[in-house]
Amino acid sequence: MTGKPCPQMVVLDGITLNPGDNPWTGLVELGSVNLHDQTSPDELVPRLSAAEIALTNKVPIPGAALKQLPNLKLIAVTATGHDCVDTVAAREQGIPVCNVPTYGTDSVAQFTFALLLELCHRTGQHDQAVREGQWSRCGSFSFWLTPQVELAGLTLGIVGYGRIGRRVAEIGRAFGMRILVARHGTSHELGDEESVDLEELALRSDVITLHCGLNEHSREMIDAMFLSRMKSSAFLINTARGGLIQESALAEVLNSGRLAGAGLDVASVEPIQTGNPLLTARNCILTPHLAWSSLAARRRMMQTVVDNIRSFLAGHPVNVVNGPF
Repeated sequence: MTGKPCPQMVVLDGITLNPGDNPWTGLVELGSVNLHDQTSPDELVPRLSAAEIALTNKVPIPGAALKQLPNLKLIAVTATGHDCVDTVAAREQGIPVCNVPTYGTDSVAQFTFALLLELCHRTGQHDQAVREGQWSRCGSFSFWLTPQVELAGLTLGIVGYGRIGRRVAEIGRAFGMRILVARHGTSHELGDEESVDLEELALRSDVITLHCGLNEHSREMIDAMFLSRMKSSAFLINTARGGLIQESALAEVLNSGRLAGAGLDVASVEPIQTGNPLLTARNCILTPHLAWSSLAARRRMMQTVVDNIRSFLAGHPVNVVNGPF
């Protein structure tokens, strides 16, 4: 950066990307960095008042705040999803918004199957049963508390067929599953996969997994009507965005036994609120939005964030979601 201005950068919620194992070294080499683990809405504008570059993972940056930040030149989202930023307002102010499109493909796809396999086998529940002495007392070499589900021959319905959705399909095929892809939100060319509308996908799938973005068209797309079409033996997996699901409707079908189970890494409001009906729903596995968070994935994210900022400073921004600029 010798001979060039030193950009003022502010990280709004750095603890998500670096809780202590993923140093900011590459970012610090590009300019002055002000790090915050978390930022509340009332802290947003004061913290960004002198910033030229803002980094956010989930801290919302609304249009009203952008109007109060004349110095801001770039918003770097430390994630793939960028619904936390008013990208339209940012474009109107000439502010590029860059995301990280590829860091978490393998991590999220792997976690999708971690949730699915837990629903199939309930390994945690059986581990606890063994430790409580149930195996010792049962008098047999084997016992099980829940039905054991084999994936081979089942139909995997994928909503959102980008990088993660395609990787999930590859893993599903390795398990011997048939693949269905929803036409909704599919912008990539299909190979041998069968493409169907959402109604048919709901009717035919034994497992439905969500990998699409959250927008005005997809919000609560998994509603009571969609859920009513699903097989009572089916599983629903969501490692994308909580707002894709009408949570009260999902809790109802789970509690009534009209759906076999759900594995959810996300909630409509995060962290999940104490009154969320899914917290007490039957056969519902909940995890705290961690599918993306392997160290390998976060290191890839950190490197791409640094590369995005470096490219912007060089005059040719990349991974712009509200461009071109």
